[in-house]
Amino acid sequence: MSITGKTHVYGIIGNPVTHSLSPIFQAYFAEKNRIDAVYVPFSVADETLQVALDGLRQASIQGLNITVPFKERVLPYVCMDDDVRCIGAANTLKATDGQWHAYNTDWQGVAAVMQGSGLDFQDQNVLLFGAGGTARAALHAAAAMGVSRVWICNRSTERRDVLIEHALKTYPKMVCEAVAWKQAAVDKVSVDACLMMNTTSIGLSDDQIFPFQLQGNGWAMDAVYRPDGETAFVAAAHQAGRDVVDGLPMLIAQGVKSFEIWHPECGLDQLDALHWIANELKRVPFNLPGWESVHET
Repeated sequence: MSITGKTHVYGIIGNPVTHSLSPIFQAYFAEKNRIDAVYVPFSVADETLQVALDGLRQASIQGLNITVPFKERVLPYVCMDDDVRCIGAANTLKATDGQWHAYNTDWQGVAAVMQGSGLDFQDQNVLLFGAGGTARAALHAAAAMGVSRVWICNRSTERRDVLIEHALKTYPKMVCEAVAWKQAAVDKVSVDACLMMNTTSIGLSDDQIFPFQLQGNGWAMDAVYRPDGETAFVAAAHQAGRDVVDGLPMLIAQGVKSFEIWHPECGLDQLDALHWIANELKRVPFNLPGWESVHET
């Protein structure tokens, strides 16, 4: 599609942002739906977030995705929906009536992958690594899926405890407990976790190794993705013998939801989108039996 004066511009802001796959599959979504739009990565310095948001809105950018480190920091500058207020983080903005309106599709991405596992998470235990914006989305998804207990393990005890306090107030029916950033503490709970999820940035760099050995049966999912799918967390979970998925299906699922917020007249098939991006990356997509059944119906 040719760019003209009528082409609408969407994008993603973060720091770093050059590694993002979002421009690739968002362009595919637009082309598939014959929408005259482009999607651009914008690298924004921490201290210029407000200026960048104002400038992008004034430049008639129609919508933005938000990635690290701005999912929580963006909130003072936007109008929030109920999910964003509850989670305390946003990953999608839409320009409406001269303002940025904020949404969170990360939690929908997490929930979609949990559903894709084919497991019943009602009254089950989850071990969560991380305490940032994606961890908040994961908690929201866990509560929606009926999880009874979440153990939270994070390097910063202060951020971990803030997240636990938030969770206890927001999801009173779900028990949230702290786990020390130590192998012995992780060992104690991992065997009873039907799902482990990494929401830390560990694995973005080639030389990073996940700091813990993992145990137990069940599923493991990583919010981090790499072109070959073998993140540090995925490698550790594979060694434990768990079924495992990296961040690509979650990324696709949340991207589908973002696109549908910007273009509510359109509908996308997340399984088709996952297969397309996996083919582009020349990798085999992880098996998500729940997505297969939804696709077949």
